[in-house]
Amino acid sequence: MTVQVTPQIKRLLLMNASSTIIFNYIGIFVNLYIWEKERSIFDVTWFNLIMFITWSMAFAVGCRLLSRFTTRVLIRTTAICGGITFVLLSFLELDDRLLWIACIGMPIGVMWGFYASAQNITLCVFGKGKDFEGYFSIASIIGQLVSIVNPIAFAFIIKWIGFSGSFLLMFLFVSVLLIVSFFIPPITLAEIKEPLFRRMRFQQVFSTSSLKWMVPSCLSAGIFLQFQGLFALIFTFSVSEDKLVIALLNVMYATSTIIAMVLYRRLKTREGVWLMLGMLFVSAGFLLPLLPKAPLLVASNILTTVGMFYFGTIWNTRQFRIISKHSAIEQARIFLWREWMLNISRITLLVLTLFVDELRGPAFIGLIGFALVNALVIPWFSRKGTEAFELEQQGEGQTYRAEPARTVSDSLPG
Repeated sequence: MTVQVTPQIKRLLLMNASSTIIFNYIGIFVNLYIWEKERSIFDVTWFNLIMFITWSMAFAVGCRLLSRFTTRVLIRTTAICGGITFVLLSFLELDDRLLWIACIGMPIGVMWGFYASAQNITLCVFGKGKDFEGYFSIASIIGQLVSIVNPIAFAFIIKWIGFSGSFLLMFLFVSVLLIVSFFIPPITLAEIKEPLFRRMRFQQVFSTSSLKWMVPSCLSAGIFLQFQGLFALIFTFSVSEDKLVIALLNVMYATSTIIAMVLYRRLKTREGVWLMLGMLFVSAGFLLPLLPKAPLLVASNILTTVGMFYFGTIWNTRQFRIISKHSAIEQARIFLWREWMLNISRITLLVLTLFVDELRGPAFIGLIGFALVNALVIPWFSRKGTEAFELEQQGEGQTYRAEPARTVSDSLPG
């Protein structure tokens, strides 16, 4: 299938590619750098907790800044925070380890928050129907290529010149993102006279049935997304301490997703079926760690990674369809609430994880059960939201008929 995208979406994809390299490195090797010191689940959880708290605040600030500046300013700030992050990783030394981790996590949270707010509003402004499918499809291909090449390349770099050398090398990619910021579409909300936070009450933002179904969907999604995101790393780190092995395992997960993508694009199956299949894969992946053996931990990551592919494809595309029907200022408010809901549930999961010491015992089993329940209710919430959206479109005389999904989504943050 040939994917057609507009020039504006192409420039947005260029920004996506530049940032994906940086975020992929942070997601694997910064977490590994923190894990290696004491092999502590608490340390990695604390880092992610600080990051998501900062991310939530930065997303709100980013949306507010769009009422005065353009998305280019947000992406430049993202690049600057990336530079600050790698300076701190290279040179900051503190006796208080938790304070040191917090100092690293905060600029990364600002990076994610500003990047997510800029990407979301740009995509909704330029995205029209099939543009969402084209964007998510190509963005996923970019993400998979980065997930294959990036870990192996940096594993060798770290073996050769150490973590400090790799931190300094990341300045090159931060510079690329800074340069790209001058070429992305300059989206702003400055021409809209209505202030962003004037009609921000929950009832005012979620005024339709389709939007209301987005609320429980986001809260449940945040729980299982964070469980998968955090423990996929910990499971991988638990299999081996060798950086090249860790990189090769991440390549295996990316390759599994590519195989799933090929099947997904060739088989003409309804959206709801793919979403349910994805959540069943995720659920099976959540249960395997109850026997924390290395092969089962690897199998768990493969299943959840493939499941996340199907989830992200359908779930994100369905939500963007609904959001894109609203005005720009309404979209900004919806995205702000959406990001808050996702991150509140992510933070909830991370707080609960602080009480998990090892990959066994009642606390870990309870956490798996909590994530599993939230994963399994996602297809129902998503279907109800889609049905409500179609009824709303019929009421406006603009019936939307969803075709068999052929899109692919990374993850986004939110």
